[in-house]
Amino acid sequence: MKKFLSYFLRFTLYLILIAPFLLFIVYGFSTRWFFPAPFPVEWTTVTLDRALNDSRTLTGLRDGLTIAVIVSLLSLLLAFPAARVMGLRQFKGRQLAWLLLFLPTVVPPLAIGMGLNILFLQLGLAGTIFGVVLAHLIPTLPYTIFTLSSAFARYDENFEHQALALGASPIQIFFNVTLRMMTPSLVVATLFAFLVSWSQYLLTLLIGGGKVITLPILLFAAASGGNPSTIGIKSLLFVLPPVLVIAFTARELTRHGEDIREQY
Repeated sequence: MKKFLSYFLRFTLYLILIAPFLLFIVYGFSTRWFFPAPFPVEWTTVTLDRALNDSRTLTGLRDGLTIAVIVSLLSLLLAFPAARVMGLRQFKGRQLAWLLLFLPTVVPPLAIGMGLNILFLQLGLAGTIFGVVLAHLIPTLPYTIFTLSSAFARYDENFEHQALALGASPIQIFFNVTLRMMTPSLVVATLFAFLVSWSQYLLTLLIGGGKVITLPILLFAAASGGNPSTIGIKSLLFVLPPVLVIAFTARELTRHGEDIREQY
């Protein structure tokens, strides 16, 4: 009975997770689906073909991916030294530093966006991809810093000291010791940064000013239009990159775990 209940709960959970994707697929590849018909009358790829040939959709997909990748890399570069200090060192004002680092996750995004919009208009960064990248760093940095600092809290610096005693240079220590030991956390932090940046709507809208168009902006516009097929296809296009990134992250973490088991 317990085994049956476990399988039932697992099946229910999986069904809840994939139900939205199934709904997107049905709406995106069907037409003439009216109540009370349980299934669509006709299946078609016209909406998908239209989306893949639409310059705005392709531009939104390209710019969104470009921004998310750049934000992920910059987040790692900026968060790594801060996370090392926060995770390994105890110093006066550490709690205040944590509060300041996580303040962007507490302050309403609209307040942050409006303030950045005024500032970036004065600096000439509004309506540029670079400005949007800088804006996306604000919500992504707290997640990357927290992820990496949690790993550094369990990090043993003695491995670096041993490598230094054996004659390794600081660069060799960084690439062959520090980065290798931090690989799983770096992969997870990159995943968080990518997901947060990729799904940003409000900051992109306020800072991009209608000149920088990403897929979330097009998706919200399609949702207000009320065309189920267009909403379904653009939702699938929006979900596809995160799914691929999560799959790649899972594969890398699995491979890293297997490498560690082979070493021991």
